[in-house]
Amino acid sequence: MSTEVTRLIQSHRSTRKYQDQPIPEELLQDILSCAQWAPSSHNVQAYSVIVVRSSDTKQKLSAFCGNQRWVVECPVFLVFCADYYRLQKACEMHGETLAADEVESLLVGAVDTALAAENVLLAARSHGLGGVMIGGIRNNPREVADVLGLPALTVPIMGMCLGYPAQDVQQKPRLPQRAVIHEERYQEELIAGALEEYEQTSSEYYSQRSNGTRTDGWTKQMADYVNKPRRAHVTQFIKEQGMRLT
Repeated sequence: MSTEVTRLIQSHRSTRKYQDQPIPEELLQDILSCAQWAPSSHNVQAYSVIVVRSSDTKQKLSAFCGNQRWVVECPVFLVFCADYYRLQKACEMHGETLAADEVESLLVGAVDTALAAENVLLAARSHGLGGVMIGGIRNNPREVADVLGLPALTVPIMGMCLGYPAQDVQQKPRLPQRAVIHEERYQEELIAGALEEYEQTSSEYYSQRSNGTRTDGWTKQMADYVNKPRRAHVTQFIKEQGMRLT
């Protein structure tokens, strides 16, 4: 049984082209308020959001993200950061020492940040806006941190372009539900068949989208993508930011 909210969630598309129309400040504040009402582990609220409107700053961030032009073209670009700097200050207020050197701390910060970001995207779409997440913000995290003045114990996790859509893109198919949702236990025996089905479905999607110039499906794309390390430098950056991840 669908509701307005579930239909909104299930209609997700990434929007990369935007109208030349600013987002009203009151509307943006309503959207950003939704970030703060996302679930948070132990209410630590280990994230911050940098709102970027400056064309010059967006140009720099676009270059750091792999020259993704929609970072420049969107009216508002958001940078979502895991943030333990604020928690360190809270500890100092009470004579305590922050313990944020374990992988668990990074996981908590990253999950809190992702939940806040998803709330923002859903809220934006409910207002008729479109957007796209930008993982490329981690391509050059030191440069991003310098441009945005990020203090120690903060890590850029993702960016987000927001604006009024200037395109109507086809929805990309997802994995069959049986490959993702498991009853009572992980059902390994269902994965192979589901992947074969999805390879066919996704291959047809990309072929149609590219007029036949691209026919590889999801499993081939993922096999090519995950067979090598990605952004290995991020580990060193995180350590330099004061999280040693022991």
